[in-house]
Amino acid sequence: MPDYLDTLARDAKETVTAGYYEASTQLTAPSVSLRKAITESKRNAVITEVKAASPSRGTIKTSFDPAEVARAMENGGATGISVLTEPKHFSGSLSYLAKVREAVKLPILMKDIIINPIQLEAASRIGANVVLLIEALFEREYCECSLDEMITQAHSRHLEVLLETHSEDEFQSAIETDADLIGINNRDLRTLKVDLEITERILKKHESNDKVVVSESGVMTPADLLFLRGCGAQAFLIGSSIMMADNIETKVKEFVTAH
Repeated sequence: MPDYLDTLARDAKETVTAGYYEASTQLTAPSVSLRKAITESKRNAVITEVKAASPSRGTIKTSFDPAEVARAMENGGATGISVLTEPKHFSGSLSYLAKVREAVKLPILMKDIIINPIQLEAASRIGANVVLLIEALFEREYCECSLDEMITQAHSRHLEVLLETHSEDEFQSAIETDADLIGINNRDLRTLKVDLEITERILKKHESNDKVVVSESGVMTPADLLFLRGCGAQAFLIGSSIMMADNIETKVKEFVTAH
């Protein structure tokens, strides 16, 4: 039985082959660093996420203006904005990211199932500052090149790397890489189950060696954020609970100012 990560990887390959990432858009990203924005943040460093759907929740928002949503997130005090660009499972779109880029000055993370340097090229063209790489995809050899090569290629395009981990072993090897930020995904991409204690377990046993740690997934309330902050996470990637809110700006403020 293939797990969900295998499905994501297989479909990512098809999407790359179909030419989805050969977009012609050319936007210049302001040179802003997500890592720096997090380390200099005086409040909770919240990376909000623009997403229409997710495999675990299905459709989150049916019709929305990505630029308007991004401006509300920026006004609410977001440190950075993640935009889903994966089309098959998250209803993401490269055009969403391009629209968000034109709307805000914040660092923007392209969140996708990245297995090929062509996707880094696309990220660079549509104005992203950061890309998400998932360590497990490299360990399972789904990617066109090694993790170190992909990080080097991202950096050569002036893109920072958020390297996502889910286990202690992955985290341990991630902090040895040149990734700019290390993510701990509280969602197990094999089963889609969420457990905030993943972040707690990993950070209790392992030093982050000056790497900025971002806790991802499952943050539904300010109390969840404060729990993860207490575990040692320095930033928090929050998607569904913000996208589902009636007032996005107010919801972001709640997380940013929680203490």
